[in-house]
Amino acid sequence: MLLIKHHGAVQGVTGSCHELFVDSDQSVLVDCGLFQGAETSGSGADANQLSIEFDLSAVQALVITHVHIDHVGRLPYLLAAGFTGPIYCSQPSAELLPLVIEDALKVGVTRNASIIEACLERLASQLVPLDYKVWADIPLHSNTSNHTKTQVRLSRAGHILGSAYVTFRVMNDAMNAQGKRYHDVVFSGDLGAPYSPLLPSPQSPYRADQLVIESTYGDRNHENRANRRKRLQSSIEHALQDSGTVLIPAFSIGRTQELLYELEHIIHQNRTKAVSQTRSGKSLNWEDMDIIIDSPLASRFTQVYRSLSQYWDKEAKRRVNAGRHPLSFEQVTTIDSHQDHLQTVEYLARQTRPAIVIAASGMCAGGRMVNYLKALLGDERNDVLFVGYQAAGTPGRDILLYHDKTDGYVLFDGIKYPIKAQVQQISGYSAHAGQRDLLNFIKRMRIRPGKVHLVHGDDNAKKTLKELIEIEHPACEVVIPS
Repeated sequence: MLLIKHHGAVQGVTGSCHELFVDSDQSVLVDCGLFQGAETSGSGADANQLSIEFDLSAVQALVITHVHIDHVGRLPYLLAAGFTGPIYCSQPSAELLPLVIEDALKVGVTRNASIIEACLERLASQLVPLDYKVWADIPLHSNTSNHTKTQVRLSRAGHILGSAYVTFRVMNDAMNAQGKRYHDVVFSGDLGAPYSPLLPSPQSPYRADQLVIESTYGDRNHENRANRRKRLQSSIEHALQDSGTVLIPAFSIGRTQELLYELEHIIHQNRTKAVSQTRSGKSLNWEDMDIIIDSPLASRFTQVYRSLSQYWDKEAKRRVNAGRHPLSFEQVTTIDSHQDHLQTVEYLARQTRPAIVIAASGMCAGGRMVNYLKALLGDERNDVLFVGYQAAGTPGRDILLYHDKTDGYVLFDGIKYPIKAQVQQISGYSAHAGQRDLLNFIKRMRIRPGKVHLVHGDDNAKKTLKELIEIEHPACEVVIPS
């Protein structure tokens, strides 16, 4: 088995970064993400230790599975540390990555335009977009005794647009001496689940000698995903009975676009159906519902999503061919400027007309959603609807934990905000594969791995998934890196 070092997503679900040594002195990185939530404290994941703390001397290339910040957020620090090798990713990720990095620099590093531009130019010079299912050679230096050759291939992961799981095919003289032609190592990145809006479901590789797989939901399955649109509609209709505002925290890329897609379909099928009733007694139909997207970044991502419709699944393409606009319909209002954002928050705090607000961040740890929560969380007319994973140590997790407690509250900027709003969670909308999906990813390989590394999950999720893999595949060695 080839040596793999894990530089993140070991103690939790953020900071993904893994190093595959293809021989004794050459390696390839997979992802280089930020730590978030409770994972930003403690050894190895301190919020003030964003510099690259591991040795880069062996690293020949970086492969990015997808552009969520917990998978790419340390990329500027990697460049600053002197990494000059190629950065491989899918074609859609190459379109989205500069937007993510620009925003990350503005939020967490600097607003100096020249510094940001220099970083983006450097990124562009090293970026190597790849088509799905095509092998590409990774350049290695020739002064190795084993004459190592390494190829990489990306396959659709179904998590967000551009997401991929990565297969490395390593060939060298040492393997040939053992009568083995090559060794395939697969990194799952973040796997999506079946029936995700817009994206085709991930298909397992034919083979994997070694597998590094996420375990976010290794201890549980999602609700029935086939009926989740009905649950979303039902949850919103229930939430809007008292003419309040429904707040949906969502990441700017992936989840926001999926929600827009689902809401467009709900409106298309239920245009004249009442969704709520105002205090004056007037019914409000779905076709009149205000849907507010308060995120300039989400708006930019949505534009890229629309421009890359060739990567959508068959269902989404059929809707477009039928003349529908799944990501751009008349009920949607986009808030761009900060001043408009503040005015919208103030308006919703005193209005009686129902509305749906989708804003970042998905775990309520920052972004414009925080201002909505500060203003609206204390009003029992309002609802918070979670559709994604809430990591330990984030305000989103606290809202889920304490909303039904007497005098429950959440801390923002050191101030206690009482939780009077109703809180719901629809787990079927997670962009991550559930437990059975993860197990099926392995089960459906024709040649299954001899060794599996479990990463990107809480302790119980990894432990539970490990036990199940060992039951289903007794010959497989399952390790939980520490």
